[in-house]
Amino acid sequence: MAYRFVRARPNRDRLPELRERLENGDVESMEPFGRALTAALERAKFDPETGEAVWIEEDYCTPPLAMEREAVLDEYFEAITVVADDVDETAGWKRLEDLPGLWEQISNVQ
Repeated sequence: MAYRFVRARPNRDRLPELRERLENGDVESMEPFGRALTAALERAKFDPETGEAVWIEEDYCTPPLAMEREAVLDEYFEAITVVADDVDETAGWKRLEDLPGLWEQISNVQ
């Protein structure tokens, strides 16, 4: 499996809509990437130093995140960057564990 370390600047005004789409299963139902994208975004963190959302995502696209960007990510995030390809999923999430959760951070701001 290929996992990627992703950073992106959230469009805060649009994130409530994304949250709703995650909760109602809209994103999860997208084939072939919906379950992996939902799992990654549910666990996404917020980097207060950069203002970016960060997450580890299972992805097999060339270029990286191509389908996910077209269907979902480009609507809710800007400056999407794959920081590292082929990261170890567990080690990647461990690297992010001290950051606040994206959804908690967003709800605290609004």
